[in-house]
Amino acid sequence: VQLVESGGGSVQAGGSLRLSCTASEYTFSGDCVGWFRQAPGREREGVAVLHTGSGSTVYADSVKGRFTISQDNAKKTVSLQMNSLKAEDTAMYSCATDDLYNWTVYRLEAARYRYWGQGTQVTVS
Repeated sequence: VQLVESGGGSVQAGGSLRLSCTASEYTFSGDCVGWFRQAPGREREGVAVLHTGSGSTVYADSVKGRFTISQDNAKKTVSLQMNSLKAEDTAMYSCATDDLYNWTVYRLEAARYRYWGQGTQVTVS
């Protein structure tokens, strides 16, 4: 599974960005697709995850109410709409996918995912 992220960039605090994660030659079906981020000197953290089978979503407390994860109808792209961005949202954002066992428990754990995109930088000033 090959994943390609797009949509990162630089924005002022309070602004918005939309990240997209597109699967190459693969259709998400019953997988977890998550957005993770890593800032310099910090551990990678789960931001938002969508289970493509059920539509269930989960968000990190730090982004609840500001970020929205969604999937397009063709099930090849999962997007992360980020609003009211803060300086602390600055990080490298990566998407990942896998068919997780016991996904309701482990879906925000980056170590559970085998397939990753290359990442896209988000800088909020």
